[in-house]
Amino acid sequence: MILANPVSLALAQGAKNNVEITVDGVAGFQDTPLEPGGKWHVHDPARTQPTVVKPGESFSRGATAPSDAEVLFDGHGVEKWQTMQGGNAMWKTNEDFVETAARGGSIRTRGAWADFQFHVEWATPNPPHGEGQGRGNSGILINNMYELQVLDSYQAKTYADGQAAALYGQQPPLVNASRPPGEWQTYDILFESPRWNAQGELTKKAVITVLHNGIVVQNHYELTGGTDGINGSVPSPNIHRRMRPKFLLRCRTTPTPFTIATSGFAHFTSNKTNNLS
Repeated sequence: MILANPVSLALAQGAKNNVEITVDGVAGFQDTPLEPGGKWHVHDPARTQPTVVKPGESFSRGATAPSDAEVLFDGHGVEKWQTMQGGNAMWKTNEDFVETAARGGSIRTRGAWADFQFHVEWATPNPPHGEGQGRGNSGILINNMYELQVLDSYQAKTYADGQAAALYGQQPPLVNASRPPGEWQTYDILFESPRWNAQGELTKKAVITVLHNGIVVQNHYELTGGTDGINGSVPSPNIHRRMRPKFLLRCRTTPTPFTIATSGFAHFTSNKTNNLS
């Protein structure tokens, strides 16, 4: 997992030369590439908005880690993290959470794994600032290739494939299960890495399932190449690479600190020594 500081809003929204338009109060783009299937453009403002569903009072918030899980943050430091250059992470721990730090740079997990179950708790700034993609924007990235969007999507409009729990620029969440700004939210992520045969041919694409505040929002979704906004990539049906996933959680446009709770842990269904072929 990587935690990174804000980058430009233009990167979060689309390529620099794309022209932003507004459809029914939603800003987005219709001069971006078509997503696989050919119906919607990447970050298309006309794409149907997910239905809003109020989550239950509690699901996995504050959950303790299973006995075989690796705890990535326990409230007492960021030793499991490093900078992108391999140095010690410099982010600040406050009581039982860690928050983004000015000029703290990007940080990522020291470990790398194959298939896994990952639990993370997060909260966006309160009071909220900005609108659309400028409202508490972050993202959980796997191997710097697949991004699960983190955003303040509570009573806030943005393009469907860029709101909270979307696979950024590729697949909207099944529903909008967001809590209000400042409240702790949870993601429970199950990820299966792609597979190749002995000839190096792709035999199975990466698959992800996500529960947002206890509600299924991505159901065994087969990823179509890399998601948008990562190294300038856009969805492609033929882009997959061998991986031992690391995690990224970056705050791109959040004007105030973005926070991560103590109960973040990863439970691995296959460990770092497994052969992905």
